[in-house]
Amino acid sequence: MKFDPQKHHRRSIRLKGYDYSQAGAYFVTIVAWQRECLFGEMVDGGMVLNDYGKTIAEKWEWLETQYDYVELGEWIVMPNHFHGILVIDSRGGSRPAPTTPIKPLGGLIGAFKTVSSKHINLLRRTDGIPVWQRNYYEHIIRNEREMDNITKYIETNPLRWNDDDENPNNIRNP
Repeated sequence: MKFDPQKHHRRSIRLKGYDYSQAGAYFVTIVAWQRECLFGEMVDGGMVLNDYGKTIAEKWEWLETQYDYVELGEWIVMPNHFHGILVIDSRGGSRPAPTTPIKPLGGLIGAFKTVSSKHINLLRRTDGIPVWQRNYYEHIIRNEREMDNITKYIETNPLRWNDDDENPNNIRNP
């Protein structure tokens, strides 16, 4: 069987030529494997995390303690996806300047997905079972207005669960 590089090629959603390790704010959405509602459930318009969802929250906060150039903005764990604002501060901000090379956004998200997946697989006594889809959505936050709008979007995300594209119970009319 011959390997077909076109068959396995995925179009990148990243901004061509952009340095994702430079200082900036990024909005990310990461979706659970096969959109499985793995992290908890919606109850009365609010998200109730199970142990897997609590792990997601813990490992997201871990990024800020692990990498001195990372600051976290608003974030939320939903039943089958995650939204968060991650700020890379390559100048060091109020903390000392980093002494190690700065991981680009993709490396940081990869680290988060790896540590959260390993911990969740320990909890559910599985090994190597995917927790996350292969990629993630990102948006470079360019100004305060965008930051405010995205923050509000994250804060109010549970209220829109019934209409959310990620909600497996959301009936879509063709």
